[in-house]
This record gives sequence, structure tokens and C-alpha cells, in this order.
Amino acid sequence: MLTKKYAGFLLLLLSGLCHSSSAQTLNKAKLDSLFTALATHDKAMGSLTLSQNGNVVYSRAIGYESIGATTKTPATTATRYRIGSVSKMFTATMVFQLIDEGKLALTTPLATYFPELPNAKTITVGNLLNQRSGLHNFTSDAAYLTYLTQPQTQAEMVKLIGQSKPDFEPNAKFAYSNSNYVLLGYIIEKTTKQTFNQALQQRIATKAKLKDTYYGGKIDPKRHESFSYRFVATWQPSTETDMSIPGGAGAVVSTPTDLARFVEALFTGKLVSEKSLNQMKTITDGYGYGLIQFPIGNKRAYGHNGGIDEFSTMLAYFPDEKLAVAYSSNGQAYPLNDIMIGVLNTYFGAPYRIPDFKASAIKLSAAELAQYAGTYTSTKIPLKITVSATGNTLQAQPTGQMPFPLTPVGKDAFTFDGAGVRMEFAPARHEMLLKQGGGSFLFTLE
Repeated sequence: MLTKKYAGFLLLLLSGLCHSSSAQTLNKAKLDSLFTALATHDKAMGSLTLSQNGNVVYSRAIGYESIGATTKTPATTATRYRIGSVSKMFTATMVFQLIDEGKLALTTPLATYFPELPNAKTITVGNLLNQRSGLHNFTSDAAYLTYLTQPQTQAEMVKLIGQSKPDFEPNAKFAYSNSNYVLLGYIIEKTTKQTFNQALQQRIATKAKLKDTYYGGKIDPKRHESFSYRFVATWQPSTETDMSIPGGAGAVVSTPTDLARFVEALFTGKLVSEKSLNQMKTITDGYGYGLIQFPIGNKRAYGHNGGIDEFSTMLAYFPDEKLAVAYSSNGQAYPLNDIMIGVLNTYFGAPYRIPDFKASAIKLSAAELAQYAGTYTSTKIPLKITVSATGNTLQAQPTGQMPFPLTPVGKDAFTFDGAGVRMEFAPARHEMLLKQGGGSFLFTLE
């Protein structure tokens, strides 16, 4: 399923990211230990690339690109993954190329291409790019699950998008919608008179020297295209979305190495003008024009994340450090956010402890966990944390961020090793003490 989440990893407000400007000596052994632990305990399958100033400084693949009844094909750094909504960066880049060429403008109305869609006269290309069109996100509907594996034509997708009432008037607010980028993909095709893949190859792949990036089709293991899996005692195959559906919103296939090359080319002026890049980086309500800004400690990165079926991808670029980070996964039993905290803390030399997946956690019943549930606020930090219990698990979710699991370690005490978080609850007083990085922050249950 094409995810409607657009940000969350790398946004843990209190992550212990260090204050150094760059990694002096990359601790490759620690990164190897992290990924070996993830692979050994079936916590993740995927591939990571770190590239600094155009040079790959670390690359590692774990798990399998395909798992058959009797055979398993190990993943390599050349394994190709569906990258989900990271495709939006490619789509936005091509739109801005067309703007640079005078063939499109941010003010071009949607009606120029699809007059039959609601509010087409007032929705602009800019509204589509920065997710302020008001067009309903078709992947949010329950009906999406009934056709996601079936091929759809452009006419069928436009009709499907148009049949939903808009969520709000154009530019009234932000709301992430895959519908916007499906339409932008079609606009690229209509403007260039090429297929999306032809435009992608000519406008980005050739210029950035990408060898393994293209519009996906049915997964072909002979091309080292990976399947995706969910872990239920063992790795079980997931659904396979027909790529005619996500289009410009999520149909690109790539490798982490190619993704790193792409984002480096984008930020070094090889793909769009400086004016267009600055426009892409203009953030309103957390989203730019095809880019997200990730605040990570005292550093800032730009990029996107993506998910489709059980594939997960993140791509981030740190302009000050000239660092590109790309990770693609075809199976996650441990949160992507947690893995990236480990990768970045290790790269930048910040304190980080590799999770002990062998440790036996304290077991608590659903009734025992329920006493900690609720939304907590603090006078010290402008942040709400919602704690929820599902079955025998407890998780916490800061406002606007991805949830992370909490492991019981003592009476009323829980940890999240990925970011060095410890939460100590006092149910009778309706309080929670958050400890991280040497600091303690008192939260009160609303």
C-alpha cells in the first residue's frame, strides 16, 4: 500500500545527535555491528549508502532480495527496491526543469490539463507540488485496498481522483495527498510528450549517471528487483502494488547508491536552477515543493521518505556537510526511524548504543500497560507525547512524529534504546519523567 505518511523518521526531537560539524573518522565497524545485529535477529532487510562530497564512504546490504520455498537470494548493494514516495522528489525535479524551460509555471492551473477535476481552475501546479490542492488522497480510502494490485489507465486514475469531494479549498491548508503527484506525473507526460520513464531517463538518470533508476513494473527477480516482506515468525511475502497506480507519486525503482547520486546532483546544480532548488526547499507546514526538511539535532537535511507495500525508503541530504544518506528496505521488524537514528548518530560521532535484541524484556499484561496510556504534556518542552497500549506492547508518539516502541525495564520504567530514551511513569500522580541525553523532563497526563 502506498503510504500516506510523508515524514517522521529523523524527527525525534530529543535524539542525541552530536554538535560536531562532520564525522572525522567514520566508525564503520559500529555501523557493521548495527546492521549485523539487525540481520541476525531478523529485524530488517535492506541496503544503506552514505556518500560524502560525492564519494561513497559506506555501503552495506543485509537480508534477501527474494525468498522462495527452497532458495533465498541475498541482497547486495546492487539490489533494486521500490522507493515509494521518494519518487515525489524525482517528479518534482522534472516539474521544476519544465519550469526552468518556460514550459510550466507554478501558477499553471490544473485545468490546462485536467479541466474535468474539481477546482481545476483554481488549483495550480504549485498547489500540487506543495500538497495544498485540497484534492482527496485516494490511498486513504478503504476502496484502495480492493484495486491496488490491478492495472489502471490514466483515464481511470483521473476519474477515480475526481470522484471524491475536495477536502478543502485550494491553498487553504496543507494535506498530504498522493493524488497530487499522480497528476503531476501525468502533466510531465503531457508536457514532454514522453512516458514518465522516458522523461526520467533523459532528464535525471542520464544527467546524474544513474544506472539502476526507472519507472517500475511487475517485480522481476532476474533484474535483481526485490520483493517486499513482513515478519510474522518468518519473512512472509507482501502484496505487490501495480505500478500503474502510484505513477509520479510512488512508482520509481532505484538503489541507495543511485539515490545518493541523485540527491547530490540535485543539490549541486546539475538538475535544476538555483532558483528552482530554493523553491523546492521552501517549507510551509512541514512540506516544501517535493522536499521535506528534517531537523536532526542542530543539523538540517532535505529529502523525503517513502513506503509502498512493505518497502520503506529514506533519502536525506545535509547541505552543510555535503552528506547524502540513502536507505532502502524490503522488510522491517524494527522501526526505520530507529535504524536511521543509529546510522546518523554513528556517522556524526554521537553517543549511541546498539540495541540488544537478545535481551529478555519484562512481560506486562494489557491491563498493566493500559495504566500508562494517555497524552502527556510538559511545561519544559513544547511537545505532546501520546502513549498507547496495543495488546502487550506500549508505544509513544510525539506530536507530528513517528511512534516508537517502549520496552519495560523495571517497575513503571520503559526505554527506547534507539535514541537513549527512558520514561518513568507515576500512574498515581498522572506523571511521566522523560530522561534523555542527561536531561530530565516532567510530563503530566492531560
